[in-house]
Amino acid sequence: MATPLVRRNDNQSSQSKGPEKAKSAPLVTRRFSAWVVEITLVVTSGLVPFGLGVYANSRSDLNRVPLNPMLVVTERAIARPLALPVSYGIRNVAWPTNILWTIALFAPMTISSWQLYLLAKTGSTIPKRRFGVRVVSEQGKPPGLGAVVVREGIGRLTVPLSVAYLLWRYSLAFPNLGIFTALALLMVLGESIGLPSRQGRRAIHDILAGTYTIDATRPLPSFLSAGNKQNQSSQSSSTEQSPEGNQEVAIAPETKRMLNPLTLIRRNPSLALIGAALVSMAAVLATLVGTQVYIQTQETQRKSQQINSQQFLELVKQLNASSGATDEERRSAIMAMGTLNDPQAIQFLVDFLVKETNPALVDTTQQALANVGVKALPELKNKNQFLAGELESVNNNALQAQEVQQKLKLNQKAINKILAVYSGQSNRIDLSRTQLGPSGSGDNSLFNLVLDNVDLSGIKLKSANLNQASFRGSRFRSAGEDGRWDTYDDVIADLSQVQMKQANLTDANLSRVLMNRSDLSRSTLNRANLSNTRLIGANLSSTQLVGADLRGAVLENASLTGADLGDAKLHEADLYAARLGRVIAIGTQMPHANLIKTDWQGADLSGADLERANLSNANLSATRLTGAVLRSAQMENVNLENADLSLVDLRGANVAGANFRGAVLSPTKQDPADQFVQTPSQGSVSAVVQGVDFSQAKNLDPKQLAYICTQGGIHPRCP
Repeated sequence: MATPLVRRNDNQSSQSKGPEKAKSAPLVTRRFSAWVVEITLVVTSGLVPFGLGVYANSRSDLNRVPLNPMLVVTERAIARPLALPVSYGIRNVAWPTNILWTIALFAPMTISSWQLYLLAKTGSTIPKRRFGVRVVSEQGKPPGLGAVVVREGIGRLTVPLSVAYLLWRYSLAFPNLGIFTALALLMVLGESIGLPSRQGRRAIHDILAGTYTIDATRPLPSFLSAGNKQNQSSQSSSTEQSPEGNQEVAIAPETKRMLNPLTLIRRNPSLALIGAALVSMAAVLATLVGTQVYIQTQETQRKSQQINSQQFLELVKQLNASSGATDEERRSAIMAMGTLNDPQAIQFLVDFLVKETNPALVDTTQQALANVGVKALPELKNKNQFLAGELESVNNNALQAQEVQQKLKLNQKAINKILAVYSGQSNRIDLSRTQLGPSGSGDNSLFNLVLDNVDLSGIKLKSANLNQASFRGSRFRSAGEDGRWDTYDDVIADLSQVQMKQANLTDANLSRVLMNRSDLSRSTLNRANLSNTRLIGANLSSTQLVGADLRGAVLENASLTGADLGDAKLHEADLYAARLGRVIAIGTQMPHANLIKTDWQGADLSGADLERANLSNANLSATRLTGAVLRSAQMENVNLENADLSLVDLRGANVAGANFRGAVLSPTKQDPADQFVQTPSQGSVSAVVQGVDFSQAKNLDPKQLAYICTQGGIHPRCP
């Protein structure tokens, strides 16, 4: 005999086993707890792979590849509205980092989408179901995908975060991210508190979406139960037809008074038609007005161009050598041509500058081009590149080469004058691949660009020749329109692959400037601001960097052989695989710096601060580290062969696999010539290696072991 099936009401079943759950905590508390768990799942899904990616990026044994372009675009899209500094160029990361960070980007999106789907179809996410919370529509059913998007995307996130962002962006708190975070949390929590209604306090996101958050362990509230009963009776007796022919569900009277905008539009399609008609009329009117304004503007420009063309032709005739005009008249014509707002006039002046032999007219032409301003730079750049190419082609003919060099020198002087006069107006000026350095060995051909104390923010000098140029105190970066540093609108120059040999950049501001693969050999950068500058693969050999600020700079695979880094600041700088042989780094500050695989052979690091620096697999052979601070430094597999480690502080350092062959550990009498090196007191000498584990160090001789054991070091052979 078949067992009869008994259908149970969901509400009755939940009511039978849920009263105790419902009494365990108030609904408000359970709603908040479920929301916290949901946010925690989303955030954790992103933070865990991101943290693993950061760890993988710190490993020295992993190959490095360019950052995924999708991650670069995402990074810049986030940096712009939050006023974060934009990371120019695509940096190199460890290959697992690309995969892990991509997972960190998509994992939160996937979990959020799954939660929204569950909420739309069942009215509960997994955390909400666990805490006995349910979201229903006005008919007591699951809300559906459209209502969930409005509820979560617009009501819960977009509205409160937009209000918080506007308050933060246009207040004195900008660009403090901590204040924005606090404002965002306050707005989200304030929105969740909701507004009072007949059915109790209701959150704004529920009001916008037409939903209710109820206790899943109790029966449906009376106003929703009434809507369900009326819905069932209306379906069984008679239904109201919508304009599309679909049956419209009846709602309780109390609920009708709280209809959301979407329901109002469905019930009153005429309002939607009227609104669409008004919008269409406004669009047509705006199009007609815009078209008329455009036509009038084009007509005005055409007439102005005709007038300028006529004046240009008259001035060209006057400047003709066969015109019989005096030098004074010709000078007046040149100055008048400089006032014309006409591209062909600028091109004529640029050509006339390198063809004219009269010194007085040449000076007048340069003055006319200076009056034109930065608009003349594109034509001057084109002529500069043409003359540079011509100089290479006639290099074997000394007479022709000298003539071309003289023309190029006049062109370079004109560019120099415009950049000096129009300081601070070089943003977006492109002078890439221009020849602005010495072009020959003759006295007449030598030209040195001089732009001291000039604002060159935003200028693009990629692959330009700026050898022996002087930029003392010049600025290659400005704060931008908002007047605040380190925000997305900072105006930053591009000096990638530039030739700046023997250039003078003392006290210059090059912060965050892109200088990848640039040649700065034998240049002077004393006290220059190079913080967060990108110098990947740059050549800084024999460069003077005394007192320079290189905090956070990226110098991966850069060459600093023979450079002077005395008193320079390299806090948290990235010098991965950089070449620093014979560098003078006395008193240099390098805490937390990335020095993996760096080559310091023969360098002088006396008194340098390398606390918590990562020196894994670095080559420090024959280096002088007297009085250096290496507390808590990572020194796995570092090569310290024949290095002078007297009076060095190694407390907390990891020296596993380090090669100590021939290294000097015991303190020696200080040389009077080294008075600038601060010698630790005799009381602290015994603590130089105290607690340091040398068990896995390599090539320790008996003298070194004796010193380690007597000074508190750790080794299996110590008594």
